Amino acid sequence: MSLLAIGVSHRSAPLTVLERVALDADGVRRLSAAALAQEQVGEAVVLATCNRVEVFADVATFHGGLAQLGEALSATTGVDLADLKDHLYVHYADRAVAHLFTVACGLDSMAVGESQVLGQLRSALRSAQHSGDAGRVLDHLVQQALRVGKRAHAETGIDRAGASLVDAALLRAEAVLGPIAGLRVLVVGAGSMSALAATTVHRGGNRWITVANRTPAHAERLAAAVEGRAVALADLGTALADADLVISCTGAVGHVVDAATAAAASGLRDGRPQVYVDLALPRDVDPAVAGLTGVDVVDLQVLGADLAEAQFGDDLGQVRVLVDREVSDYLVSRRVQAVAPTVAALRARAAEVVEAELARLTQRLPDVDDVVRDEVQRTVHRVVEKLLHAPTVRVKELAGRTDGGTYEAALRELFDLDPKGVASVSDVSAVAVPPTEVLR
Repeated sequence: MSLLAIGVSHRSAPLTVLERVALDADGVRRLSAAALAQEQVGEAVVLATCNRVEVFADVATFHGGLAQLGEALSATTGVDLADLKDHLYVHYADRAVAHLFTVACGLDSMAVGESQVLGQLRSALRSAQHSGDAGRVLDHLVQQALRVGKRAHAETGIDRAGASLVDAALLRAEAVLGPIAGLRVLVVGAGSMSALAATTVHRGGNRWITVANRTPAHAERLAAAVEGRAVALADLGTALADADLVISCTGAVGHVVDAATAAAASGLRDGRPQVYVDLALPRDVDPAVAGLTGVDVVDLQVLGADLAEAQFGDDLGQVRVLVDREVSDYLVSRRVQAVAPTVAALRARAAEVVEAELARLTQRLPDVDDVVRDEVQRTVHRVVEKLLHAPTVRVKELAGRTDGGTYEAALRELFDLDPKGVASVSDVSAVAVPPTEVLR
């Protein structure tokens, strides 16, 4: 079995495609179940965020696993594979490990250096553990990725590398409306991203924050935390008319703010400018709202372009070095673990031979003194142990090399070993095959 990662993100697809493949918690469970239903897939972990959907899987073969995971992704999202395949990216074996570690460090995020993806990855693993979709291979790998991500934030300046989505959005809003502290702000939604937005605005000195949410208790809780007020989602039209800045991130399916409602609210503002910040995927704000006079809409696509233009210093280089080293160490440890069954089989074979020969000696010389028999046994065991020591130690050392699998194979061939039930993971070379060549 080998690791395969397949997905679509802000780096490979436009916002319109990301909207179509976006998954809620139920969708994640369905995708994971669809992946595990395939004969090529042994384990799976699904990572779904506002700008990516990825499946990490332990597969029997590259081509078979890629084809079946592509079908599972298409069936779950409802997007035809012909429309999806041009936006998919695929990583295999060592490159899949490197991609996962890169994602965990925030290097692949729209807002480079953000740490929110660590929590999202942790939740994805917890869900896969609970359902049994993550076994020994992926459990260990994702745990390692989380550790690498933590190291990146603790040991480098990655946190300073780029602005968060919220910070970038607020800069856009200030360019149109002026200082955030003096604006009337409406936050639609009460989830983690909405809470981050409300907290950031409040920390900047703003005291006119209104929170609207489908669940009143959640809205009231967030509003209390930022010294604001809560309103029912049914009163959204009135709240929109009163707001200079609207920040929305609900996770709802369909537009929370339609063009008609936004137009009515804008008509009540006497020409005062208004900015909508849409951090949701699928989008909360109807794209047609951007066509209204005096209204600006900032969505993930706009923010992605802003953040892509940012220039970063040595912090990113330090994280990339860290990721490279961690990937190398992980692959070496996997190769060393892979030879363990062969070493165990060799020692078991030696023990069988020793036992058989000592039994034969006892039959041929039944009158041998017990003291002599014990000494013969100890001597034979010492000889065998010394003969096995060098090859077993050496094969573990050589396993750390990229060609280490050849030495393990030679050992199995020379001693006619059969470590049953053990799949070699020594082949960690990348397979650079475009998904369009396989997903047909």
